[in-house]
Amino acid sequence: MLNQGKFKREITLSDLIFIGFGSMFGSGWLFASSHVASIAGPAGLISWVIGGISILLLGLIFAELGAALPQAGAIVRFPVYSHGSIMGYLMGFITLIANTSLVAIEVEAARQYAASWAPFLTEEGSTMPTISGWLFQFLLLILFFVLNYWSVKIFARSNMIITLFKFIVPLLTIVVLLTQIKFENFTVSGFSPFGINGIQSAISVGGIIFAYLGLTPIVSVASEVKNPQKTIPIALILSTILATAIYLFLQIAFIGAIPTNILSSGWSGISSEFSLPFRDIAVSLGLGWLTWFIISDAIISPTGTGNIFLSASSRVVYGWAKSGTLFKVFQKIDKKSGVPRSALWLSFLLSVFWTLPFPSWEKLISVVSAALVLSYAIAPISAAALRKNAPDLSRPFYLKGMAIIGPLSFIIASLIVYWSGWNTIFWLLGSQIVMFLIYLLFKRVVPTDKTSFAQQIKSSLWLIFYYAAMMVISYLGTFGGNEMVSQPWDFIVVTAISVTSYYWGAYTGLPKAIIDDVSDETEEEVPINRVRQM
Repeated sequence: MLNQGKFKREITLSDLIFIGFGSMFGSGWLFASSHVASIAGPAGLISWVIGGISILLLGLIFAELGAALPQAGAIVRFPVYSHGSIMGYLMGFITLIANTSLVAIEVEAARQYAASWAPFLTEEGSTMPTISGWLFQFLLLILFFVLNYWSVKIFARSNMIITLFKFIVPLLTIVVLLTQIKFENFTVSGFSPFGINGIQSAISVGGIIFAYLGLTPIVSVASEVKNPQKTIPIALILSTILATAIYLFLQIAFIGAIPTNILSSGWSGISSEFSLPFRDIAVSLGLGWLTWFIISDAIISPTGTGNIFLSASSRVVYGWAKSGTLFKVFQKIDKKSGVPRSALWLSFLLSVFWTLPFPSWEKLISVVSAALVLSYAIAPISAAALRKNAPDLSRPFYLKGMAIIGPLSFIIASLIVYWSGWNTIFWLLGSQIVMFLIYLLFKRVVPTDKTSFAQQIKSSLWLIFYYAAMMVISYLGTFGGNEMVSQPWDFIVVTAISVTSYYWGAYTGLPKAIIDDVSDETEEEVPINRVRQM
């Protein structure tokens, strides 16, 4: 056993709400509005509502799981407790990809907006960084690393200050632009110029789900939260509702403030016309003072979110290591700071790696969104399985209506993944199947928990079926596929795959859950009913 320290419970309810809200307000508010408008037109408002409802449903499920099992890197550990180590191995891989690449996206966004003041950071006529631009991004990553390295209290306090500013500027932008609203903009080319396909695509590739996905950081730092059984559900629900309301008003303000004559050629070119959406609108309206605030926040908001997700990534690495399928060195917690510094180093290096190909915000967005949704989508099935194989587990927040909310949230998550398109699904789900095969190949050298290897295979086959079936329908479907299966039949197929996978996964979990005691990891013991396999 490692000689190590323990996590320190220093995060309060206000800290956690700021973490949740701060993680949802990064580059999403700065770029998504124009991308959504160019894909769905004014009907993008419907896309935001659908996205908000989807995340709220998942948030309710995470509230039950997070309150019952407030552990570091919990998003990776839930499926281990319900289905075994293979699930933790697969979820750890995909969640780490999503979180660390998201950190890279945020510094990319900060650099793009900073180029408004320092043009030398971005290549002329492109969104690609110059060498100076990449060094700017690298320095931001170093700043995140330092803020996370010393203690969780420093991280939480710095995040609260940043989030206060990034909350004020979007509200100011909404108020000012609503005074410039032109109601004819909502009908000039039709409310839904691209039909239902546009509404659906905007959710996945327009940046909506990317903007909303702030649940991971809340549950990832659960071991460091005071009174987690009450704090986590409140923070999850309030963060989601607040973010949904503000994003909806931002979209209304953006659409309404665009000069109507620009819309004469339609909505499809809006994302190019307003590549830095709210800054460009402020410039076109002659609101120089607002431009200054927006650019300032455009540098601060993504950096704040990147800082949060670097912290969450290190806890994901820690949770992955605790599941027994990643090197034990990443379980080590610094005694003085209570920070898993080895895991933080790995997260930092991976975040730097994602910046090396110089990707643009638009290129990474669909991949990160799909990866995050997939990592979140397992939660309903884990929750359903744990109700069967850990019935005695204390659940301070017991979600009523799980029989409906569970499968419904999984269906919606599957549709969001499907809408991300074949190119994203092919490599993302394909890589998960390859990782599964690697696990089988090296089963004798990969450490496992007390569950038999045969049981782990049995409990994870539903996920492999789900991945393979989703790849097939994506290839045959209408979102980047060959369109052999048209709408609405592709939706019906995705729904059928989701329902089959949900109940298969719920009923083939471990016979009895194996749950670690949180007091093994934290300085302050939190009562958790330990459930061990007999």
